[in-house]
Amino acid sequence: MAFGISRKELQQWKDAVTRGELAFITHYWIDPRFPDMKTVTKVGCSNLHILSEWCAANGLNPAYIHQRPPFPHFDLMGLKQIEILQKEQLWTHLERFGLAAIAPHSERPLL
Repeated sequence: MAFGISRKELQQWKDAVTRGELAFITHYWIDPRFPDMKTVTKVGCSNLHILSEWCAANGLNPAYIHQRPPFPHFDLMGLKQIEILQKEQLWTHLERFGLAAIAPHSERPLL
């Protein structure tokens, strides 16, 4: 079950995915299969070639892409989620969902 995001944010993610862009959305999440995980980041792209290449470039196995048309996506959780959010400079995702506090190292520039 996903929560903590607005319909507008979800629609923006869906629109970007549909356009073939890499799109990131982070939300709170409850799944009994992963009791210690409280958030997930979905990296979506309708172009499976682009999404597969992105996965491989980030050390992720493209075999784990959820091929659910029209919104194929890869789920990021745990330390890899934090690592990727930092790499992509998605600071608001880290801060909003309390992930910045557990991030091992932040490359965010000081303002």
